[in-house]
Amino acid sequence: MSLLAAHINDGAITVLNDERLLYRQPGFALLDDDGISLGDAAEHVARLKPRRIDNRYWERMDTEPLGYSRFPNLSSADLVSRHLEQVWSAVSGAGDRLLIAVPGYMSNQQLSLFLGIASELNIPIAGLVDAAVAATRREYRDAVPVYIDISLHKSTLSRMSQDGQVLVERTEVIEASGLSGLSDAWIRKISDCFVHQSRFDPLHTAETEQSLADALPHWLAASTRADSVSMTVESRGTSYTAEIESIELVSAAAPVYQRIAAQLRTLLRADEVPAIQLSDRAARMPGLADMLSARVGGDVFLLEPGATARGLLKRGALEQTGGTAVSLLKALPWDQAAVDIDVAVASNDGTQPTHVLFDHVAYPVNDRPLVLGSQSSDGARWIDFGRDMPGVSRRHCSVVREGGQCVVEDHSRYGTFLNGHRIDGSVVLQNGDTLRLGTPGFELELIRAVT
Repeated sequence: MSLLAAHINDGAITVLNDERLLYRQPGFALLDDDGISLGDAAEHVARLKPRRIDNRYWERMDTEPLGYSRFPNLSSADLVSRHLEQVWSAVSGAGDRLLIAVPGYMSNQQLSLFLGIASELNIPIAGLVDAAVAATRREYRDAVPVYIDISLHKSTLSRMSQDGQVLVERTEVIEASGLSGLSDAWIRKISDCFVHQSRFDPLHTAETEQSLADALPHWLAASTRADSVSMTVESRGTSYTAEIESIELVSAAAPVYQRIAAQLRTLLRADEVPAIQLSDRAARMPGLADMLSARVGGDVFLLEPGATARGLLKRGALEQTGGTAVSLLKALPWDQAAVDIDVAVASNDGTQPTHVLFDHVAYPVNDRPLVLGSQSSDGARWIDFGRDMPGVSRRHCSVVREGGQCVVEDHSRYGTFLNGHRIDGSVVLQNGDTLRLGTPGFELELIRAVT
């Protein structure tokens, strides 16, 4: 009789006990003539049979028919049930119970459906905990902890508070920023290297494309240890080789990384220092930790494989008892020693903007606030928008230089948007940022003028 812990993330459904990892396979399903295959077996033929692959059933998780001709009544909930049954069969013993770390994007309706599926499978659920809380096992003094995880099709960012325990304060989900899209971008980049260096196109056949996909995790890991990676692919008895610069892999992922960084910045106020926890999936993304450190600041902590489930298991004594109802916990005490975060003094390193650009006019940023809004006030520096706009307050926001940083502070009830994301009170601005006020809105660009 054991207590097991699972982390539900379709990039890799992970289950462990207090001794070892028991299961780790992705949320892939192959709907073939011979039946349904799940996990690794399906992923390793995903490029060979793309039209028979479903890898969205965990994130979709509903009862609507998927519309596959071979399985006309099959729903994503049915696939979740089959996968969960496979997992439990592989890991469980008599009397075992299961704690679940739940991704921040899962809705209450999906949680209810998941618990119903587990009940039908006779899987005793001991508790549900938000994954960000499960992963955060220590206090980060003088900092704001955030947790970043990447699933197959999206990224999830969670900001937490630390009032005697860790508590989820806000969660943001970034669509189209998951492992699937990143893998496609890397495979295209790698294929270009083979074409230019060996005159062989590995995307010409499904077999060699699958070979690239299977080898990709190894090449990504190698790129974090060296400036370049040597690659080999076999096709019809011939070996083809190519070499890729590690920086090219980072460049291919940059659009997704930049979206993560932009969203993360809006979770933090101007006077806050982040303690950025990257799940093991996010930690394996080449260049992501370095880019977040450079663009967002603070300290970055790379979590080991299974860390989220392990953080849940180590606090398993907090499992819910006293009835059959299971609710989602979004707060837990810490079980590890606190970490002191050094608060670095901001400096003007050449990335700080010097002006706000609007309608071809550059307004300087200094220690006297520059007010943005629909109506000027006596004695204030003010940008005249020239016309009214829905969603713009009279004194909407202000931009000022504080402590060597360029800061925007929101004063409105409508919100100020940084690079498309609503800020939380205030945020530090960077060269190239865009501010939007109102709907459809006025857009202003932050620039650096070199004299």
